[in-house]
Amino acid sequence: QVQLAESGGRLVQAGDSLRLSCAASGRTFSSYVMGWFRQAPGKEREFVTGISGSGGSTYYADSVKGRFTISRDNAKNTVYVQMNSLQPEDTAVYYCAARNGFASTSPSVYPYWGQGTQVTVSS
Repeated sequence: QVQLAESGGRLVQAGDSLRLSCAASGRTFSSYVMGWFRQAPGKEREFVTGISGSGGSTYYADSVKGRFTISRDNAKNTVYVQMNSLQPEDTAVYYCAARNGFASTSPSVYPYWGQGTQVTVSS
């Protein structure tokens, strides 16, 4: 089992950058595929980006490709997402999630979730 805690969300202006962090408990962090999801008010939770346990494979939603970069530091049990060129449509609560097995864009297959961190992008 793993516990996750996101941090780094805040209010920013359009065009700004922001880095979110997700710290994980446990000694087997590198065995987990990690994902970042987001949920805007009135919308379903959607996949943003994911990374394999080793960090060798990364995955992005089309809406963030070229602007967001996911990375992980297994020595620190932490996964990051660097978000550049933020736009108002990026406003959402951002969640990190973990699962064993293959990466997936479906939130329903991730058993472990953090509490979320709010990112607000003003125009």
